[in-house]
Amino acid sequence: MIDLDIAGDGVWTVTLNRPEKANALTQAMLTRLAEIVGNAGRDGARALILTGAGKVFCAGADLEAAKAGLARDGVWERLSGALAALPCLTVAALNGTLAGGAFGMTLACDLRIAVPGARFFYPVMRLGFLPQPSDPVRLAALIGPARAKMILMAGVRATADEALGWGLIDRIVPPEALFATARALCTDAVAADPGHCAAIKRMIG
Repeated sequence: MIDLDIAGDGVWTVTLNRPEKANALTQAMLTRLAEIVGNAGRDGARALILTGAGKVFCAGADLEAAKAGLARDGVWERLSGALAALPCLTVAALNGTLAGGAFGMTLACDLRIAVPGARFFYPVMRLGFLPQPSDPVRLAALIGPARAKMILMAGVRATADEALGWGLIDRIVPPEALFATARALCTDAVAADPGHCAAIKRMIG
């Protein structure tokens, strides 16, 4: 349910592959994602692209698993922390809607691109869960406190156009060009010395 492709130039492509369930995340999927990201850091990945199969990027936690405690599991925070700590360029190529706890892994990426039909919502208020600790901080840093509250507290479902205007995503891309665009964004980082990429990330903060 998690596919990994490692290209010869060092670009790792990680694909959520459970389209029949809107790529909803199970404990096993999250554990595998965290393992892959950890390996990417140790094995010198030059760039990492995170995407999904089908028409939805990720619906968040699998509902039954969430009710059983997955929504409060520390694996979400470990995954987003590991992504944020990677020294290489990371790109979330959102092939569709982003919902719930899946926000964490995408907020931790350096860049986010999405298809026009994507929607963005994080229904923690309605479901009675708290977001993972780092998610509100990263969200507010991108779009500001008021808009972060619109998503987390008012339950707003942002369109791709709204997300672009707010700074939640960086580009809107036709579905057929999504992966090629993500790959193109990695070109300079892949060609550069890995230490140079890591240094620039540290300077930006």
